[in-house]
Amino acid sequence: MAARRINLLFLCAENSCLSQMAEGFARAKDCPDVSVFSAGLAPKGINPLATQVMAEIGADIRSHTSKTVEALSGVVFDLVVTLCDRAADNFPLLPGNPGHIRWSIIDPAQATGDAAAVLAAFRSARDQIRHLVDDLVDKGYLEALVHAKRNADLVLDQISEGVITHDLQRRILYFNTAAERITGYARADVINRDCHEALAGGLCDGKCSFCEGHPLPQDGESREMDICTRSGERRRVAMTLHHLPDQRGRHVGVIASFRDLTREVRLAHRLGEIEQFAGIIGRDPKMLSLYELIPQLAESNAPVLVQGESGTGKELIAAALHNEGPRASKLFVPVSCGALPEGLLESELFGHVRGAFTGAIRDKKGRFELADGGTIFLDEIGDITAAMQVKLLRVLQEGCFERVGSEKTIRVNVRVISATNKDLTKEMAAGRFREDLFYRLGVVPLTVPPLRDRPTDIPLIANHFLQRAAHEAGREPLAFGDDAMGFMISYPWPGNVRELQNWIQFALVKCKGPTVHLEHLPPTVLQSVRGGAAVSPLSRPAAVSLTGGNVRPKLTRDSVQAALEQTGHNKVEAARLLGVSRATLYRFLDGQATEA
Repeated sequence: MAARRINLLFLCAENSCLSQMAEGFARAKDCPDVSVFSAGLAPKGINPLATQVMAEIGADIRSHTSKTVEALSGVVFDLVVTLCDRAADNFPLLPGNPGHIRWSIIDPAQATGDAAAVLAAFRSARDQIRHLVDDLVDKGYLEALVHAKRNADLVLDQISEGVITHDLQRRILYFNTAAERITGYARADVINRDCHEALAGGLCDGKCSFCEGHPLPQDGESREMDICTRSGERRRVAMTLHHLPDQRGRHVGVIASFRDLTREVRLAHRLGEIEQFAGIIGRDPKMLSLYELIPQLAESNAPVLVQGESGTGKELIAAALHNEGPRASKLFVPVSCGALPEGLLESELFGHVRGAFTGAIRDKKGRFELADGGTIFLDEIGDITAAMQVKLLRVLQEGCFERVGSEKTIRVNVRVISATNKDLTKEMAAGRFREDLFYRLGVVPLTVPPLRDRPTDIPLIANHFLQRAAHEAGREPLAFGDDAMGFMISYPWPGNVRELQNWIQFALVKCKGPTVHLEHLPPTVLQSVRGGAAVSPLSRPAAVSLTGGNVRPKLTRDSVQAALEQTGHNKVEAARLLGVSRATLYRFLDGQATEA
């Protein structure tokens, strides 16, 4: 026999005679490296006739108790022999992915006729089982089958992809060596356990298809996701999910294979090859730094203050901080603080009880209650009144509040992410914002760069919005003409990404062909530039000049850099994209080199 111990299970529907007799014959072989068990899907207790016919040949099975498969949940089997068709057709998923042999033996307990006929049926079943067990053990079939099964496991243990199998109740049935290496968990510690219990609250951080509120996966579904290892490290993996069928082809579990992408993603960040993350688009070094920081901050419960101009995507950053962390399975609740007067904002944040004020016809939960266990996003936090600042400070300090009109204190576990387009340092100096609240909200400050400071991202974002808008409108993919793209790269974008998105929506309505040109952009923008009007006090000097009433881009360091990156540093193509002659571009580059 093999050096490693073999666990052999005889399985029958009722575990009353067939599997008990098979266990008796196998135990009589007295193989030192084989542990023999029997069980049933719905055991009824051992049949006296089974004990009688076994005793006739000197085998005593009176001590063999009738048990369920679940009673043996601590054993990982190498081979399972089903002795009746009912057990084979309903063969359960078992830990370790054991091999399976099917013996279709007629249950003698179902025999008809007088007592002698039934006893003869038991003797016939006994002799058939003894012959099969003899062949299984004495002729080397057991060793060969287990060897083949372990060789298959060895192959799975040699591949670089992690493989995890679990049933629909999340009970882990298989866990290969690569899964151990990637996750940091030992196979012996997780097999036959609920993955959300065995893997520190769930390898998926509550974001997989087997978490509450998530639909079951489609067969062959692929996704990228972050997992949390035993040491608490977050790793990015590419995972493919396949349905695990039973003997009748029914979906009874899932096979998940996954590949560790963490190193590739980090390298891509360093090389600037990442173009988007969590719905945020851009590969400017400033954005790549944010992409690296977000997963780290997502793990923390510390309040984060996201600062940046209007339209830069502060809510996207907040949502990413929520979705990339352990609170992702709970709610992300945004509140626009600047859009509501103080009275309504207090009710919106903390809720109210019936009769608290005119129109309060029922109790209502506030946003903090709704976000319990999750994240609340307080947008335009710089616009709240002094009185609201005091109430908000208490929630941040003590984690409790009262609904409007109530004296009952409510405690919540909420992560607070806030955002503002104001300079809160100046607001504090002017006495309009509390210093203690600022330091409570801004434990971790993040700044989202304006679009004009990352012009290389403009083609990426513009094309993304254009293709998405075209798809939603049922149109074929569109492209930007050089005139339109050159203008957009040069434009200072006082409204940032939101303004760009509005431009694309306008252009899609006006453009009837396959290419968006300058003439399809909003006329108000072109008119304001032609008229020499200042676009925004936040903007740098306008990067356009006027000749004969036509809009002509003026070269800037950022616009030229963006054009060169867009064209792979092909100066002829960059000049065409910028709408200038090649000589003009060369003179500009020579001047920059001289200044340097």
